[in-house]
Amino acid sequence: MTVPRVIALDVGGTFIKAGVAGPDGSLHNVERWPTRAELGPEAVLEATLDRAARLAARYRPAAVGIVVPGVVDEGSGTAVLAANLGWRQVPVRKTFAERLRLPVAVSHDVRAGGVAEARVGAGRDSRAFLFVPVGTGIAAAVMVDGEPLPGTHHRAGELGHLVIRPGGPQCPCGARGCLETIASATAVARRYAEATGQSGVTAKDVAARVATGDPTAVRVWHEAVEALADGLASAIALFDPERVVIGGGLARASEAYLAPVRSAVRARLGLSTEPCIVPARLGDDAGCQGAAFLAHDLLGRAA
Repeated sequence: MTVPRVIALDVGGTFIKAGVAGPDGSLHNVERWPTRAELGPEAVLEATLDRAARLAARYRPAAVGIVVPGVVDEGSGTAVLAANLGWRQVPVRKTFAERLRLPVAVSHDVRAGGVAEARVGAGRDSRAFLFVPVGTGIAAAVMVDGEPLPGTHHRAGELGHLVIRPGGPQCPCGARGCLETIASATAVARRYAEATGQSGVTAKDVAARVATGDPTAVRVWHEAVEALADGLASAIALFDPERVVIGGGLARASEAYLAPVRSAVRARLGLSTEPCIVPARLGDDAGCQGAAFLAHDLLGRAA
């Protein structure tokens, strides 16, 4: 039986990515465009619907996979809370299915990325692993036998909101000292800018300045690594994974980032068994690739 084509969308706070997947499920023809969240939640939703409709007209897919950040109820296909998009209780599946007249699979972006890494990425052949993208924020997918654990309230894996520095920087969630206020790519750039007064600095810039010995960059980078190690050590103690797969922008610094993370985690583990800490293989496309797999899965269940 011929496996039909699907389209996949990853609706992020900064960019929206889309691609098409053929019979083998592999993502190709990936394109991206700015989310423009500053225009408001309705504008983001309408722009995404419009682009999805154009992709559907071009590729004639049999199904669509959509992943979004925040709190996602996969069962009902609802974006319960996607703060970066301004979405609250948005019926994503219903809205896109009605506009596109196609079956729609909806998931959390990191859990979908975990599915992709489990099937064709760095989590392949691993029974239990954590997929941890470190980018604009920090989250985790707890993967067991190739499937993500969503949690009772669809919030499993909110690693970025572990309070690891009590009384630390204010987090948008309302708490202080959450992991992502110290260790995310956004936090690295922000904290360097605050310390130096330089604007327009990215986490990638900070990583490059670490290599030159810039003392402020070294300090900010070291504090981010130490904070991430605290969060990962807690997660490892709770879930006992075989691997930890690190994705997102900071992981692109490769061993300059991962080697000190491994060392810092090792120093914190105590009685816990040290897992392999490895870079993700799918990069920024993990969520979109996962959306494609989930769309194919949806068609398989309907067959």
